[in-house]
Amino acid sequence: MTTRLEDTDLEGLAEKAGHELEDASALDILRWAADTFGSRFCVTSSMEDAVVAHLASRAFPGVDVVFLDTGYHFPETIGTRDAVAAVMDVNVITLTPRRTVAEQDAEYGPRLHDRDPDLCCALRKVQPLEEGLREYDAWATGLRRDESPTRADTPVVGWDARRRKVKISPIARWTQADVEAYVAEHGVLTNPLLMDGYPSIGCAPCTRRVLEGEDIRSGRWAGSNKTECGLHG
Repeated sequence: MTTRLEDTDLEGLAEKAGHELEDASALDILRWAADTFGSRFCVTSSMEDAVVAHLASRAFPGVDVVFLDTGYHFPETIGTRDAVAAVMDVNVITLTPRRTVAEQDAEYGPRLHDRDPDLCCALRKVQPLEEGLREYDAWATGLRRDESPTRADTPVVGWDARRRKVKISPIARWTQADVEAYVAEHGVLTNPLLMDGYPSIGCAPCTRRVLEGEDIRSGRWAGSNKTECGLHG
């Protein structure tokens, strides 16, 4: 296991790399991450597609790919995770919440996602991710600046102050067209729901199809003011 750096060193490293790698390719950003952090680096994936996991496997074969199984995923999402684990040179790690859905229902009442979606996300996404990332110094995400106003300033390398880790978004500068071109060129696995009116895929109870002309994330927590699950807040 690669030796862990001190938080102050990590924060300074993140700030420096964010500037130096702003115009670098996604693959070069991930090569930097692999060279810098080794086994203390992982990729997180919602299994909407496997673009970042595929890129990371080219930079760091056998890289850990962390997936949050909230208990509420579409079957297609679980199928995509299983396919990625089977055919890509990555090590898929599945994180689960402390409580099953049934246990959460017993403690908080059924359909917590309807009554208090922030709490539901905290219990089923934020808490297990924070526990799952403890062994890593850096983690990569698939965030893109063009996805929503809340993501418009996403750095390619930044400092995750809440978790005290380096946060890497290698495709932050990509557009949807860039993603589609990479998928086509490399035959990357994608979630079948992307072709069925779901351009952004989360938990089944909180995700609906997007209508023509709507923002790609408008199907997430539709009818509420919620726009993020809290993982990137």
